[in-house]
Amino acid sequence: MARVTVEDCIKKIPNRFDLVVAAAQRSREISNGMPIEVERDNDKNPVVSLREIASDAVDHETLEDRFIKSMQKNIIREEANIEDDVSLEDEFAAYLNETKKEPTSNNDFMMNNNKIDDESSFEDISQTLLNDED
Repeated sequence: MARVTVEDCIKKIPNRFDLVVAAAQRSREISNGMPIEVERDNDKNPVVSLREIASDAVDHETLEDRFIKSMQKNIIREEANIEDDVSLEDEFAAYLNETKKEPTSNNDFMMNNNKIDDESSFEDISQTLLNDED
């Protein structure tokens, strides 16, 4: 990367961390096939993305928004799906009512109450017995 390119970008995006995030996002977009806004000049994608940021060919805020959307795991759904949510709530309530009717037995949860008598188990002994062994 040319030092001049980074110094030009710092004027556009003063925070170096934000600059790195924006340039990396734009570089990923170029790698995925988005069109380049400046001439490539035989440069690699990170350098091209920095040159685009320096020349204001791409907007920093839209790059940041696209980065945030790419990292989101839960996509916010539209309000049109509220009716579907209500039906899911009804289904869940019906499921809960069905499970309340079914009696649960404690036989499903067996515990081993047998005492293990092997050499690896511990046994409390008195202090006098310890003193006698010494």
